[in-house]
Order: sequence, then C-alpha cells, then structure tokens
Amino acid sequence: MNFFIADTHFFHRDLLGQNDFAPRLFDSVATMNAAMINAWNARVDDNDVVYHLGDIAMNPENVPSDQAVLEILLQLNGRIAFIKGNHDYQSLFKFLHKNDPGWHSQAKFTFHPVGTIIKDDHTQFIMTHYPMLLGITKQTLNLHGHIHHNMVPIAEDINVGVDAPERDWLNIPWGSPLSAQEIHELFAIKQKMLKKA
Repeated sequence: MNFFIADTHFFHRDLLGQNDFAPRLFDSVATMNAAMINAWNARVDDNDVVYHLGDIAMNPENVPSDQAVLEILLQLNGRIAFIKGNHDYQSLFKFLHKNDPGWHSQAKFTFHPVGTIIKDDHTQFIMTHYPMLLGITKQTLNLHGHIHHNMVPIAEDINVGVDAPERDWLNIPWGSPLSAQEIHELFAIKQKMLKKA
C-alpha cells in the first residue's frame, strides 16, 4: 500500500503547545517524536511505501544531526520516498542514501528533489512539497505539505501534512500517514465543503 505524509518536523521544539501555525500539544520533543513514530508504525507495515512530502526534521536552535534523523527514520516501518522540502538539505539526502539500511535487496530510501507522480484508482497524485495551482483538471490531485495548519481552498489540493486541517475530517491518530483511500475521501469531502461555501 501507499501512504502519504509531510511536515513531520521531528525535533522541532518551537511547534510544541497551542499555536496557529502547527499546534502540537505535547510536553516534550521526545513525546512528540514518539507519537509520530507510533502512529506511523500502527498503519504502515514492511511492504508499504510512504511518500514523505518534505520537511523531515528541524529545530532552529539546535539543528538535529544527520545521524539523529537517521535514527528516527530507522524506527519507521516500510520504505520511504522523500520529496525535498524547504527544511530538507541535499547533504541529509546524501547521508541517508549512504547509510540506507536496505529493504529485501532494495533501498529503503528513495529521493525526489522536486516531486513525483503516481496513479491510484485512475487518479494522478502529483506530489510536491509546496502546493500547486493546477487549473482545471480531471482525475488529478496535488498532494502537498508546507502550509501546516492551513488549507488551499481548492478541492484538488490536499494537504497531507501532519498538522493539516483536512485531517480533522478523518478519525485517525495525530501523526498518521494517510492512505490512498483516505486521500480520495478527503477530496470528496473537500469538494462538498467548498460547494457549500
């Protein structure tokens, strides 16, 4: 199965507590990190692929080392396809590639500097870190992150970030990667919601 997530921001102390940007109601970074790891592993198994749409980890006061980020990622089930976010560094991607633990004679980690596209149920998922304005489309969705607790008022733009307001429409634990089925559900809900507005 394929899953989708963005803006995990592991180690990001400034996001803790109630705020408008990315409310994360945890007492510590360790508790926040553990909640995301547990939510991920509760849904994703060894055969799944998780598309991570950018901003793996950060902390402005004390940037986590590449090794610390790797140690978090090694705790996550499945293979991970990374799309570079504005807080990701090419040097981190090179480090992860060099230290890839492997997965059944394949790489656990793959990397996309800008974005990638897959098809699911006759629908293209164009995956980028930043939201895109696609214009009039049919059977094409832009999965993105970057804007945290904000939403693009276009049904075809689905924020898959950890803090995305669209997640409030689903009954899933905070920090869970979204399944392809849930992406289709969010699109249908968002279409209805925007028609009423």
